[in-house]
Amino acid sequence: MIEDFRKLFGRSEGVRIYRAPGRVNLIGEHTDYNLGFVCPVALQLATYVACRPSGDGKLRLYSEDRREMREFDVSALAGLERARHWTDYPIGVARQLLAAGFEIHPANLLIRSTVPEGSGLSSSAALEVSSALAFLAGRGLPPLELALLCQRAERDFVGMPCGVMDQYISVFGRRDCAVEIDCRSLEHYDVRIPPGATLLAVNSMVKHALAGSAYKDRVEECAAAVKGIQARFPEVRSLRDVSSARFAAASSLLPETIARRARHVVTEDERVEQFRAAGAAGDLPAMGRLMVESHRSLQSDYEVSCPELDFLVDRAVEIDGVFGSRMTGGGFGGCTVTLLRAESLARFRSEISRAYQERFRVTPRVYECQASDGAGECASVETVEIAQ
Repeated sequence: MIEDFRKLFGRSEGVRIYRAPGRVNLIGEHTDYNLGFVCPVALQLATYVACRPSGDGKLRLYSEDRREMREFDVSALAGLERARHWTDYPIGVARQLLAAGFEIHPANLLIRSTVPEGSGLSSSAALEVSSALAFLAGRGLPPLELALLCQRAERDFVGMPCGVMDQYISVFGRRDCAVEIDCRSLEHYDVRIPPGATLLAVNSMVKHALAGSAYKDRVEECAAAVKGIQARFPEVRSLRDVSSARFAAASSLLPETIARRARHVVTEDERVEQFRAAGAAGDLPAMGRLMVESHRSLQSDYEVSCPELDFLVDRAVEIDGVFGSRMTGGGFGGCTVTLLRAESLARFRSEISRAYQERFRVTPRVYECQASDGAGECASVETVEIAQ
């Protein structure tokens, strides 16, 4: 990556490289913006940003994936408006840093990512967090403030009303461990993946469009559910406050569609807590069952799945050695995540690829999910070359 930077920008002395991982969410979907619980894993798939001062008043962003360079005057960053372009993510972060009192220095940035875009593995958060670290260039920002700043960039500048999960796990990821995040208190807890099991993400190759109306509709529907439930329970402030018993008592007050949206969130929060307990007990079948229940809820009550994702889940659970499978990410495409016995990995990869290709005439991409540490500066060039 250092050599590529030199070829692109002419000089490479003093280049610093920052990494931020993507994530796969094991359970707890569409609960984060309802201040509930989620259980993601930070991945070995990551976005890398090589950065060096430019000294000419310019901020240059080059994306290797798109083979595209964009140039900005640093003095004009605070006045930029959303361009509906990939650069909105780093520019949104730069604007948040400026608002927080950090100067953005002129610099050249080379961006390389192994997180597949549109896959539901959070390429956007990986880009935001790695860009923030590059802009900071070693200046201190507490980890939680970093995650919240990047979330604000996506909400306020990009225009996606997302919860904090993606940015949080990109910052706080743990090697060999899933992380349960309480999206209200912003505390987190380790979630054990019992030995002998592994995780695979299967990319449907259907790109989701989270910035589209469907995601925003779900946010608004959840807000409508809260308003309706408050007629019976005025102390409720978010769906996080609604137990199954409360929902049963208040669901008749809600329109049918709104009630189904709320039911998913209420039951999904409970599934996350049960998933952590099952992991602590080493109960892989229970963990897998909860994943499948999560998918059925997302499919029927929340209606954010699609035929390709449903097929991948249905076929996965028929394969020997699989404990469970579900869609992961915002939905409408992207990936499924499957929990299976480690010795079944090769068979699963072969069978799911063949079945999907026969059904949809598309070969899915399969990624082994290795839980990784969160974002930071790369200690050596060698650390980065695996991203090529």
